[in-house]
Amino acid sequence: MKQYRKRLIITSIITILPILVGIFFWKQLPDTIATHFGSNNAADGWSSKASTVFGLPLFLLVIHLFCVCVTLNDPKKKNIGRMMLAVIFWIVPVISIVSNGSILAYALGMQIDMTMIVSIMMGILFIVLGNYMSKNQQNYTVGIKIPWTLSSEENWNKTHRIASKLWVVAGIVFIANIFLRSAEIILVVIACTVLIPVIYSFILYKRENRL
Repeated sequence: MKQYRKRLIITSIITILPILVGIFFWKQLPDTIATHFGSNNAADGWSSKASTVFGLPLFLLVIHLFCVCVTLNDPKKKNIGRMMLAVIFWIVPVISIVSNGSILAYALGMQIDMTMIVSIMMGILFIVLGNYMSKNQQNYTVGIKIPWTLSSEENWNKTHRIASKLWVVAGIVFIANIFLRSAEIILVVIACTVLIPVIYSFILYKRENRL
């Protein structure tokens, strides 16, 4: 844990950096700020100025610390790839900067396409995670952690190879959805990335136990 302390401090500071931006523009910000947007880029959810400026970054900080601490205390931490560990450290800080920065910019009157930003963020996230997913060995934190993958190294490896490809394809679909702006496509793609690997892992388990 000590060897990651500096990186944890830096990423935590970056996560709450939007607070400073909010304080700097405090007088220009409206009392109520749009924090949720529909697929048509129309705001459909609002929060108070204080909740937006302070609450959102601090909430993400809690998520960041939780994810990093759980990962670093995994008994099989050594099986998590170096690049995947880096992604875990940086994923929330990047999301905080982009999402909170976009929300504050929109509140200040800038023309921000939130739907496009969310689609691109999700697309890049899935592509990055998919790219490194198959490089992880069995662990209890990162990956498809179900009974069949945790009980068999071969099942883990095969399941994560197919899941890796699915997540990369899903990421590409998310980015392409910028033009379609279909919430249904997002739901279907997410369902496929979750269900197909689980079903595939179960089928492998049944085959292994039949032999």
